[in-house]
Amino acid sequence: MIDDGLMAESVHDTGIRRLQHAYADVVNRRAWAELDQLFLPDAPIVIDRRAGDPLVLTGGTDLGQFIGRSIEPFEFFEFVILNAHIVFPEGASAGSAVGRLFMSELRQQREGGHWSTIFGLYHDRYVLDGGRWWFAERRYHSLARSSRDLDVFPLPLHPGIEVPAVEV
Repeated sequence: MIDDGLMAESVHDTGIRRLQHAYADVVNRRAWAELDQLFLPDAPIVIDRRAGDPLVLTGGTDLGQFIGRSIEPFEFFEFVILNAHIVFPEGASAGSAVGRLFMSELRQQREGGHWSTIFGLYHDRYVLDGGRWWFAERRYHSLARSSRDLDVFPLPLHPGIEVPAVEV
């Protein structure tokens, strides 16, 4: 017999992973206008590059403009999802979830051909609206980036988007 709760969790987990993969696809194709189909219009987005104050944006349009400017110097750019952990703190049928997504960017500068790699972590809040999942909030933290060798930063714990420990 199939457990209804487990089935709901599986279906909604898949929906959120599809959202995450759609984000990667949009970024890799540089199809910035499509970000509005992934983020709620008022979704707060905080980008902590570990250099200066975090950048605060709102919604997909702002995010697309920021990313577009940031990756313009690269002739090659690839966004890669490394791992994601999704949790439904109020149950899978509540229409909300939180998650962590570890990612990397592989890139080559147009001028001089220098290759670099960055590693980062997203803390996300998701909502189910209109029969599909959306990013309701996203917080990015740089974890490491290659420069001369490798700059490494401590793993951030973000209050406000708490992802419970793994239960096995």
